[in-house]
Amino acid sequence: MTTKSQLLEKLNNKTAIIGIVGLGYVGLPLMLRYANVGYKVMGIDIDQDKVTKLNKGQSYIKHIKSDRISAVQKNLQATTDFSKAQEADALILCVPTPLNKYREPDLSFVLETTDALLPYIRKGQVISLESTTYPGTTDEELKPRIEKNGLKVGEDIFLVFSPEREDPGNPEFVTATIPKVCGGDTANCLEAGLALYNQVITRVVPVSSTRAAEMTKLLENIHRAVNIGLVNEMKVVADKMGIDIFEVINAAATKPFGFVPYYPGPGIGGHCIPIDPFYLTWKAREFGVHTRFIELAGEINSNMPKWVIHKVTDALNDRGKALKDSNILVLGIAYKKNVDDMRESPSVTLMELLVSKGAKVDYTDPHVPVFPPTREHHFDLSSVPITPANLKKYDCVVLATAHDEFDFEMIKQNAQLIVDTRGVYHSVNEKNIIKA
Repeated sequence: MTTKSQLLEKLNNKTAIIGIVGLGYVGLPLMLRYANVGYKVMGIDIDQDKVTKLNKGQSYIKHIKSDRISAVQKNLQATTDFSKAQEADALILCVPTPLNKYREPDLSFVLETTDALLPYIRKGQVISLESTTYPGTTDEELKPRIEKNGLKVGEDIFLVFSPEREDPGNPEFVTATIPKVCGGDTANCLEAGLALYNQVITRVVPVSSTRAAEMTKLLENIHRAVNIGLVNEMKVVADKMGIDIFEVINAAATKPFGFVPYYPGPGIGGHCIPIDPFYLTWKAREFGVHTRFIELAGEINSNMPKWVIHKVTDALNDRGKALKDSNILVLGIAYKKNVDDMRESPSVTLMELLVSKGAKVDYTDPHVPVFPPTREHHFDLSSVPITPANLKKYDCVVLATAHDEFDFEMIKQNAQLIVDTRGVYHSVNEKNIIKA
């Protein structure tokens, strides 16, 4: 029996051990999905706290409940020991791919993780990279490292790229039901990749190469970034003309073809939309291509927090108050509603801009009880209870993330001034509400 056929048999009869490297918003749901269908799953992460909690059946991500982990505890093992990777038949890499300070791809997590695994990878494994990256990463960076170890990709070991498509906090789409794109370095690699994912994902979509799979993920997120940039620009134009952009979008969305509604906001956040387009922008330079649409959308979206501050300043001015020394409450600091994920959140940029202009800033967010320590942002704050008495203390409330837990009617009745960046009050015409 060939190396490939042995691997395929293990994957197809669920006797393969699945290794998930990186147990965050992508890795943990994938780990649970494999365990749910009966695979033995090993989670590897450098964070001892995550490993300890997983081995106790506890969750560390708010929208993933602990009972989902404890229900499949018998099939799970988490560790910080990378040498355990040699026990796995499949290794799926789910580590971050941020940008550096020059807005260039930072592959350090991917490459350091790969280098940490290299002493323990062996013949007969399939390795899948799920981290969003530029076309060429898998065959230019991972493949040479693996083959330097004496393993031939496509014969001894099988290399694929299959981009994550998680949407944290969205109950309509879960790991099992979101179609999965998969590209292999060779035909044998693709076959192994399809076997890896076919048992746990309802529909797996094969593409011709790892580069096609890498480009697919970038196109998905660039599509969103460009259209959000467009609607954010339209918001500014509509505001100048005294037109409610939300009314316009909802009316346009009644057209049954040729229009997809996108909604404006205070900027864009999360681990994908603000970051992924620049992976292609950077790589395109190698081919002498200037990605003007992508860069323009990025410029518009990154300027949205400044637009909101302009609206806050004007609104306070109209009430005889200066932004300096005003008490401002930011509603919601997660990057989108109903999650605890703050990565690239425009709310945090708003807070920093407000502080830089002399405002006194607090926040309230049911999903983020204490402002967490991060590399870029430093606030020694905890979430303020959102009560009628508390709301009345603030000169302005900036609605930045519209969590379902917020009582928007109560907020409207008690806040002196609301600057709404999410269109929650778009159909309300009251003097204390400013649409931004």
